[in-house]
Order: sequence, then structure tokens, then C-alpha cells
Amino acid sequence: MKLALLAQNHNLYSHKRLKEVAEARGHELDMIKTLRCYMNIASRRPEIYCNGEKLPRYDAVIPRIGASVTFYGLAVLRQFEMQGVYPLNESVGIGRSRDKLRSIQLLARDGVSLPVTTFAYDPKQTDEVLKLAGGAPLVVKLLEGTQGIGVMLTDTDRSAKSVIEAFRGANVNILVQEFIKEAGGTDIRALVVGGKVVAAMKRTGAPGEFRSNLHRGGSAEVVRLTPEEHATALRAAKSMGLNVCGVDMLRANRGAVVMEVNSSPGLEGVEKATGKDIAGAIIDFLEKHAKAGKTRTKGKG
Repeated sequence: MKLALLAQNHNLYSHKRLKEVAEARGHELDMIKTLRCYMNIASRRPEIYCNGEKLPRYDAVIPRIGASVTFYGLAVLRQFEMQGVYPLNESVGIGRSRDKLRSIQLLARDGVSLPVTTFAYDPKQTDEVLKLAGGAPLVVKLLEGTQGIGVMLTDTDRSAKSVIEAFRGANVNILVQEFIKEAGGTDIRALVVGGKVVAAMKRTGAPGEFRSNLHRGGSAEVVRLTPEEHATALRAAKSMGLNVCGVDMLRANRGAVVMEVNSSPGLEGVEKATGKDIAGAIIDFLEKHAKAGKTRTKGKG
């Protein structure tokens, strides 16, 4: 197969591993910088150019679109989809997962267990929002945050109210969620590939840190999922419409609750923690499913 990997940073572990595995299997994989692409949006002739050259037709594209370039990255991916190129994850699914509010609404619609989450526009509704969320301690999240950035823990109703009113006063959209204290600064990431959980790890935050992101100094170890956690991860991936994703869950007293579904999960932490060949599982999936014109939405979503 002739594959394209759409990403800004070609030196990341995940991207080098995907290229290494693909080429070891006899495939050709071109790394394409997302922001270097430009498009000719012509009727019935969708074309993509990069660095002055028209890109060839590919059998499949692996989108690894950074959160900071989501808007443009999805536009480029839709152009591939309109060419009939098979995407590892479709633009519609990535767009759903990147919109924190929409993703939570979709997960709730499909019966996926979530932390109590509230959202409001008017800062005058802050007292009602705090009440709905169950009161402090509470987690306040920027809708645009990634990798734990823009996530704050407020210990009292007063501090929560100050943070919420400050952000809303600046017209910044936020979510307010209950704090799952019993999780103890740990979460579970399940890697889903093609409707199967291929690996799972438990991430623990650095001392004094309630966020467990590995980018923030957290550690990871292999974990065995309960049947409920396994089913929750698969349901969340299906709800987002993603073939490959990382489903982040907390172990609450009431069971597994989903915090986020990541459409471009990093491979380094989970491969090193579990010893599983996740890059190989992804290339396996493409070998079995990548066919021209098989995109469900064909860029229309």
C-alpha cells in the first residue's frame, strides 16, 4: 500500500514507529506536514499540494493532527476523503472528539458513564452550575485544552465561583465537572483499534498533581481492565466513530467514567508500559480495511 501520514512533527515516537512498521511490512509511507499542504477545491477534481508538488493518490491516510491545528488539519483530511483515500480515522470522528462539549453530549446520548458535567453561558448562573455539579471540589476545564493544560482543580465553592466568573467574564468557554476523589490521581487509558481493546495502562500523576498525563510527569504501568471498563471503552470509541483512539477513564465508586476520547493517542507510553505493538495493530487494521472510496462520510460530515 501507499500510505500518507499527516502530521506536523515527523520526529515524534508515534510517527517514527508507524513509518518503521509500515515499511517493514513492505508498504510505502510518506510523512506530510499538515500546514504545508494546500488544496485546489475544484468540482469533481479535489487536489492536494505540498511544497509546490501535487500529492499522488494514496491508498490510506493516517491523520495525526495536532490539537492546535485541528481546523486546518480536518480541512486537509476532508480533501483526502473526497479523493476516495481511506482514512484511519475520519474527519467527522476526529472533529467530534476534539469538541469537548459535543463529545460529552454524544457519549451521554449513547449511555456512556461520565462525571457529572455542567455548562453555562451566563456567569450569573454560576451558583446553579456549582449546585448541579455537586459542589466543591470541582474540576474546571477549558474547552480547547489538551494534555492536561487548561484543567484546574478548585477546592472550595468560593474558589470555583471565582475561576468560573473570571473565565466567563473573558468570554472563555469552560466545563465544570465533579472531581472523582476516589480515583486518587490515577486514570486508565484503553487503546482501541478496530473495535478491539489492544492495550490498557494505568497512569498515575506526579506527587501533588491531580492530572495523570505522562506529559506532566506522570508514570504508567500495565493494567487489566474489568469487563465494565472494557465495554465502556468500546462504547466510547463507537460513539465517536473512531477506528483508533485512546479512551481515558477514571475508576469511580459507581464504576468506570469516561473523561476523554483521544483521536491521536501517543504510542510511546502505552507501548513501553504494556510491551504491546500498537503501531503494528494499526497497520494490521489498515491492511484489512483500507479500500478506495470506503470512507463512510466521504468528507460530507
